[in-house]
Amino acid sequence: MRGNDNVTGVILAGGRSRRMGGGDKGLLDLSGKPMLGHVIERLAPQVGRMVINANGDPARFAAFGLPVVSDTIEGFVGPLAGVLAGMRWSAAHAPDARWIVTAAGDAPLLPPDLVVRLVAAVGQRPDAIALAQSQGELHPVIGLWPVARARDLAEQLGLGVRKVLHWTDRHGTVAVRFPSVRLGGLEIDPFFNANTPEELGQLRAMFAKALQ
Repeated sequence: MRGNDNVTGVILAGGRSRRMGGGDKGLLDLSGKPMLGHVIERLAPQVGRMVINANGDPARFAAFGLPVVSDTIEGFVGPLAGVLAGMRWSAAHAPDARWIVTAAGDAPLLPPDLVVRLVAAVGQRPDAIALAQSQGELHPVIGLWPVARARDLAEQLGLGVRKVLHWTDRHGTVAVRFPSVRLGGLEIDPFFNANTPEELGQLRAMFAKALQ
């Protein structure tokens, strides 16, 4: 699949990972490489430029060879700060890109048609925001966001907005359904993410079984 130069990929890796015991979840091993490596491999062919959003020392992500941008809003205010940072980076470094697509750094099963389907979903509403949905659940950090909405997002964050849907609903939230995927003989959510050691263990077991 050829990447879409109209879309910049933004991997959100700036969470505190409290349920995992702290640290960077994306750097934990999954089938012989960092979990973040799986996310990059799946998203890179679908986009033009790509960047990692994370706070702290960017050197810990140097092995991935991608730019690292920190939140431009202080205080760990949630994923919308990462979305804004990605929008601003894209506007500066990939000015021809109309959207950014965001993905969690701990979701290694991203569909290969994620971007194609999100872009198609906003074809008649190019200023809307498309969010992925699977197994009846909306995923607020897996979505397609118009870069032109950066100013409004910055203003709303300044007014205290923190919940993703509170902001996206201002502009129109389009839910895009994705089917389950098979891994290790099991049906699994394509946006399954490892928030806890137990969930990471499940992923490791499924990847190991798939390689048998």
